[in-house]
Amino acid sequence: MKSLFNRSHIQQQPPSRWSFLLGLLAMAFALMALLVFVFPSMKYQYEEKMGGLIWSLLPEQDREERITIVAIDETSLADIGPWPWPRETMAELSNKLAAYGSSLQLFDVVFPESKVGDDVLASALARNNGVLAQVPIFDPQSSLRSGQLNGDVATTRCQFPIPNANSYLGNTPTLAQTRVGHITPIVDNDGMIRKQPPLVCIEGRVYPSLALQGLLSSLASDHPTVSVRKQQGQMSSKWHVAIDSYFGLSIPIDEQGNMRLSYRQSPDSFQVVSAANVFNGSAPAALLENTWVLIGATAFGLGDVVPTPHSGMTPGIELQARFLSNLLDGRTPYTPAYADYLLWFEGLFFAGLLLLLARTQAKFSAYALPIATLALPISAWALHSYLLSFDIWLGWFNVALFSVLSGALFVLADHQLLRHQHLRVFSHLSSYLPKPVAQGLLHTRPSSAIEAKRHDLVLMCADLRNFSAYEESRPPEEAAALLHYFFTEASGVIESFGGQVEEYKGDSILASWHTAQFNDASNRAIDAANALQDRMASILPERPPKGLEPLALGIGIERGATLVGSIGPAHRRHHTLLGDTVTIVLRIQELTQDLAQPILVGECSARDLHGDSLESQGSFLLDGLTTPHVLFAPKSHRIDPLVDREHNRVVPLRQSHS
Repeated sequence: MKSLFNRSHIQQQPPSRWSFLLGLLAMAFALMALLVFVFPSMKYQYEEKMGGLIWSLLPEQDREERITIVAIDETSLADIGPWPWPRETMAELSNKLAAYGSSLQLFDVVFPESKVGDDVLASALARNNGVLAQVPIFDPQSSLRSGQLNGDVATTRCQFPIPNANSYLGNTPTLAQTRVGHITPIVDNDGMIRKQPPLVCIEGRVYPSLALQGLLSSLASDHPTVSVRKQQGQMSSKWHVAIDSYFGLSIPIDEQGNMRLSYRQSPDSFQVVSAANVFNGSAPAALLENTWVLIGATAFGLGDVVPTPHSGMTPGIELQARFLSNLLDGRTPYTPAYADYLLWFEGLFFAGLLLLLARTQAKFSAYALPIATLALPISAWALHSYLLSFDIWLGWFNVALFSVLSGALFVLADHQLLRHQHLRVFSHLSSYLPKPVAQGLLHTRPSSAIEAKRHDLVLMCADLRNFSAYEESRPPEEAAALLHYFFTEASGVIESFGGQVEEYKGDSILASWHTAQFNDASNRAIDAANALQDRMASILPERPPKGLEPLALGIGIERGATLVGSIGPAHRRHHTLLGDTVTIVLRIQELTQDLAQPILVGECSARDLHGDSLESQGSFLLDGLTTPHVLFAPKSHRIDPLVDREHNRVVPLRQSHS
């Protein structure tokens, strides 16, 4: 029955431990959900910044040969004149690019005001396959409506999730007849551009972006079919923009109608030609012939710069080049429909791994859990970054935050458990050893060498006389109860006078007072001995068993040099006191019965006491020793009142029994 009970008890322990760990996981999930709900901007910024970090760490270096950026840079402004340039100058730039053989000209420039030369520029753009820019404005506080919009997709109607713009900046009516695409990106709170809507709805009409208009312009059809559809498959995005006549091209978009910009290409992969070199004819023909050119400002003074993962000041024209390159390659990062399921599976896998580590051996989990707390968020980011190489934006922040919180709670719980166990072990250790010795063991490694120090101590040995005969005649439980009560009461009395119990040996106690700690160590020992005799009078049985002598307490006290420490092999140490003083105090205690004195004091300790408080018992040759010792007995072991010197308080006394 007992073994069966033990087995059932052991089997019931793991569920409670599992319940505790599962509760920590639930707490971590609740904290994660709370933080994401309360600080959504923090979640978005960290996920976006760190989510695209792999692009800046390991960018692709392949040169983009289909697109060339014609930069209106500082050199161009110095050679041609300050911005804005006259319309004739812009028309000349368009004609020179056409002469170099460019197949499509995309101007990242808006001309909202009518000026001389508009007709010349309009003619050049129509002849050279040019596309202008316009700017939808999503700010609901804005009422700007300047210029004229153009380039709407007649086959597409305004619908969810195409975003709506309230105002706009268009081109002058003379230029508005040219094909036009918008250049309005989505600017995050940190100023970085990560998304752009490929389609924008303004006053019931749908207008494409500059990059998308460039694709539509390259088609043979005058009215290409563009539609926004909801995807059904788990591998695709929830929404996409389909261009049916462009080889089934599909642009994945999110529920806000935005496509994500990829920064996988290094800025050096884009070919850049100064507009000044185009004007003076020194531009490399290979960079312009049969290519799509993007014309825009890169000069710092023109202010068209934004922060990107690659640089804090990136020209806006480079972003348009990236959008166009993404569309040409069909490599637009997107979040697939299965992303939520994969993130849940990833979170459950991490939770299971943490549970497994938490259930391993304490020594292993003490190292494994902190490592996992750091490694799992990195793993979530690494998986996200790996899938990003396939243009899949999975997300990582929620799983990483959950794993950090779970790991931190597990580590904290493990630390608290270990702390509780250490405190419990220390409590047990200090119950078997003196507390200072137990504290010293916490900071040392086990050793098989002798570890001891010499101290000047006042020792007291208190022994229950006739206990062996009493134990022989009584049940062991009764003898153990009496001995336990004796040790408990004696320890309390000794410690109340500043003493320290060093050993329990059989039916005796060995205690000590450090003279370096107490100037009146011998007085304390005498006071404790008298108080102990008084206590034992009420504890020891008044009537001994028939044929036995009554139990009594014999106490010996002496002062001297003592070696205090531990001996024995590393796996089984023994705390002990060694030296002549120990032997002497034991022999003095043995003489208490022969001399019929409850308390005897050695001559070294007697020197510290008042002479009128002691009575000499003569000189004795102690058993096993060669030098005679003079012993003394207190005139009375009563102390009225009993003073607790360590705590500076009075202890109530019973009547003493001499």
